[in-house]
Amino acid sequence: QVQLVESGGGLVQAGGSLRLSCAASGRTFSSYAMGWFRQAPGKERKFVAAITWSGGSTNYADSVKGRFTISRDNAKNTVYLQMNSLKPEDTAVYYCARGTTGWGLHPSAFGSWGQGTQVTVSS
Repeated sequence: QVQLVESGGGLVQAGGSLRLSCAASGRTFSSYAMGWFRQAPGKERKFVAAITWSGGSTNYADSVKGRFTISRDNAKNTVYLQMNSLKPEDTAVYYCARGTTGWGLHPSAFGSWGQGTQVTVSS
């Protein structure tokens, strides 16, 4: 069973930036797509971004396109989410997830989850 540990969340002013990291255990990290999701208080968890096993393809929610960038370092078993031009509506708990395949980027193609990291954007 893979373990995913997110870090990098915090409090930031609107317009600021944060970089989230997700460290994965195990030897199979590079075989799977990885993704980021978020859940705001009282709302359902929503897809944010995903990246294929090689990093060659990505997928983003419309709400974050042009502001967020997902990347991965397979040598470090880590996936990142660079978040720029943050808005108050980006406030949520951000979760890292492992895909069920190496190439599937649809939001339904993710299973294992981390414990989440809080991101709060003040206006």
